[in-house]
Amino acid sequence: MSRLNALRYSGAFAGLALLAACSGGSETPAAEDQTAAPAADAAATPTPAAAEAPAADNTDTLDGTKYADYTGVAAEGEKVFIQCKTCHVKEAGQNRVGPSMAGIVGRAAGTVEGFNYSAANKNSGITWSPEKLFQYLEKPTRVVPGTKMVFAGLPDAQKRADVIAYLQQP
Repeated sequence: MSRLNALRYSGAFAGLALLAACSGGSETPAAEDQTAAPAADAAATPTPAAAEAPAADNTDTLDGTKYADYTGVAAEGEKVFIQCKTCHVKEAGQNRVGPSMAGIVGRAAGTVEGFNYSAANKNSGITWSPEKLFQYLEKPTRVVPGTKMVFAGLPDAQKRADVIAYLQQP
């Protein structure tokens, strides 16, 4: 076993493995910048603010696509959802790192029994319509700044529609 594999199995890279699983493994983490920025520069750099989040009833996407322009294919969405299974399942009452996705369409954000949500998610005021899920899945941290979900998003609009079709199946 190589040294890298030994470290992976020891859990040293568990966080990186989780991030890779959530992003579908298509992106690798960027190397850390070894130059430290002065404290004054860090304080002057703006951070994403909750004010930048779209309103709970706003469903505008970054790429300008609309959910209504796509027909989701549940069988394809099931394939895309494989990358989500590290953290989520569709079975009711089964929470993992993330909450169960059973019955998500029509549910208020932050309300799955037994799951410890971030305050940002609990207080978002969002009800998960297909349109809101379509927006959220594009870039979750944009829609709910402060979410605990470590997922970069699905830039492919068709894949987002497919996942939503899959999640709407009983």
